[in-house]
Amino acid sequence: MSAPATLIRRIALQGRYETMGMLRNGEQLLIAIVLPLLALIGLTVTPLLDTYTDDRIAMAAPGVLALCTVSTALTGQGIATGFDRRYGVLRFLSTTPLGQSGLILGKIIAVLAIMVIQVVVVGGTALLFLGWQPALGGLLPAAAQLVLGAAAFTSLGLLIAGTVRPEATLAITNLLWVLLAAAGGILFPVASWPDVFEPAAHLLPSTALGDALRSALIDAQFNLTASIVLLVWTVVASLAAIRWFKWS
Repeated sequence: MSAPATLIRRIALQGRYETMGMLRNGEQLLIAIVLPLLALIGLTVTPLLDTYTDDRIAMAAPGVLALCTVSTALTGQGIATGFDRRYGVLRFLSTTPLGQSGLILGKIIAVLAIMVIQVVVVGGTALLFLGWQPALGGLLPAAAQLVLGAAAFTSLGLLIAGTVRPEATLAITNLLWVLLAAAGGILFPVASWPDVFEPAAHLLPSTALGDALRSALIDAQFNLTASIVLLVWTVVASLAAIRWFKWS
């Protein structure tokens, strides 16, 4: 087997290992699947979104898919990486033939694999049981935005996990999840923010992802501004992680 083929196989195996590790972790499953489902049902059966829309599920489903991305890419991967770093797993794997780049690619594969499961479970629940009818023309833009959002939040998760203690990573990522879900433009549009803060809110990656998915799945439009914001966050967080990430 050629060297490139061997490396690809190693990365795929690492991705599988990372994915199974996340699926076996009860806390991560709670954040990745259970809480988003509860949010989806809660937003659909309560009047919390009535200020913004007459169709609760149309507004709720894109927001919850954005929340899934934050759950897996930021919180789940951040916590897993932080504790792998603490116990020396990162340092060991980075010295194997897999290498540092292969290890990171394996983590990205795991994030995307979990997100596929989330989309199937959350999207399927919305479609089959809650009457969601997404704009078909927006499905491809939405998929692209989810991948871009995953890149942005995975970069942020790795930056946090690679620069602070694991206990701090656990606290920071969980706190960010709560804050972004409640007031970060994911589940509720930032139109609810005071006018003086609304322009700044649109610069948040959470707001950008929420807006992008709502534009795609409600209006079948590609939100270029939100995409640029997500891309900038991806580049900046990636460069910062490369500069300051500590493998041990």
